[in-house]
Amino acid sequence: MLSKKSAGIKSSAVRELLKFSKIPGVISLAGGIPATDLIDVEGIDTILRDILSREHRNLFQYSVTEGEEHLREQLSRWNKGHNLDVDAESIIITNGSQQAIDLLARVFLEKGDKVLVERPTYLAALQLFGYSDATVDELQYDAEGIDLNQLEQAMAAGGVKIVYLTPNFANPTGGTISYEQRVTIAKLAQRYRAVIIEDDPYGHLRFSGSPVPSIYSIAQSLFGKDHTVCYMSSFSKIFSPGLRLGWLAVPEQFHMATVVAKQALDLHTSTLNQSIAAHYLESGRINERVEMLKATYKDRRDYLIESLHEYLGDDITWNTPDGGMFLWCHLAENIDASQLLQECIKENVVFVPGEVFFARNPQKNSLRLSYSMLNNDNAREAGIRIARALSRLK
Repeated sequence: MLSKKSAGIKSSAVRELLKFSKIPGVISLAGGIPATDLIDVEGIDTILRDILSREHRNLFQYSVTEGEEHLREQLSRWNKGHNLDVDAESIIITNGSQQAIDLLARVFLEKGDKVLVERPTYLAALQLFGYSDATVDELQYDAEGIDLNQLEQAMAAGGVKIVYLTPNFANPTGGTISYEQRVTIAKLAQRYRAVIIEDDPYGHLRFSGSPVPSIYSIAQSLFGKDHTVCYMSSFSKIFSPGLRLGWLAVPEQFHMATVVAKQALDLHTSTLNQSIAAHYLESGRINERVEMLKATYKDRRDYLIESLHEYLGDDITWNTPDGGMFLWCHLAENIDASQLLQECIKENVVFVPGEVFFARNPQKNSLRLSYSMLNNDNAREAGIRIARALSRLK
């Protein structure tokens, strides 16, 4: 009885592997989730006590579709402190940034349209685009960034409606698109009137190097309000994933259509959760938390790299990202990472095989390792267990 689209969609491999993170003794390198021990429960408790001590009847009432004005104003103010000039009126609050991708897919995509994504790219975005009638094509991506010649050729050929990019510490590769490439991408999108979806959940988690202006900001400076870049980010990686709060900034020409699409989906995002986030931003506490997260995740990245170097040596290669939560790794070409996962499960350590991040022709020897939940001890143990599992496949 299922529709053809529903029947063909597979469950997320990451979601299936999350169950292992609940089992005592299992070391999970699978989930791209913030460390539970770093969630600022004290700060959240303080905010809750404060807002519930006042007249708070309206916190349990319906809200406006585009989001509470208080939160949108706080986001606008906070982002201007991070070189992103977005007016409160341009912001739409969403149920996580995943809903923002969904909204834009609904607003823009029709049968026959093309979506371009990085190769590899965010698994849940591939799932979502799979529900549309669009065709998903991949852009070659390496340490230097996107193949801009391939991008321009695809746009010039026609039919490209959306280009989906994660320019800062991408999931799964950890890669960052350079400033020069971002300028070219913004110009190409403007010339060929394609929509750029700039997904930036990790941008605040930079460990090293200088921040790079967003594609949204670059397009805004080049073309004013007539640009075609939609920017999204999330509170999930820097505050609390359980609040399910993301936000989307779209050019004025797309704003009404996006708000109406959200209205049809869910009417609005949780009023109470928005109030928590707005007061947290207003308190200024988020800035010190982000600094702490960056220092801690940098250490955890380094713990994992040291472990891989010591226990797997030349059997695995990896990137060293300037931020985010992931190492993108490769085994020898004759080793299937999915088979390695099955052996690793026996050793009580799990990761995500890289093949799930490809729209087609996956790299079977690739894998994504998340370091956000690690400490020095279990990072070392993870390396020992993976090495032991790998030895049975060599």
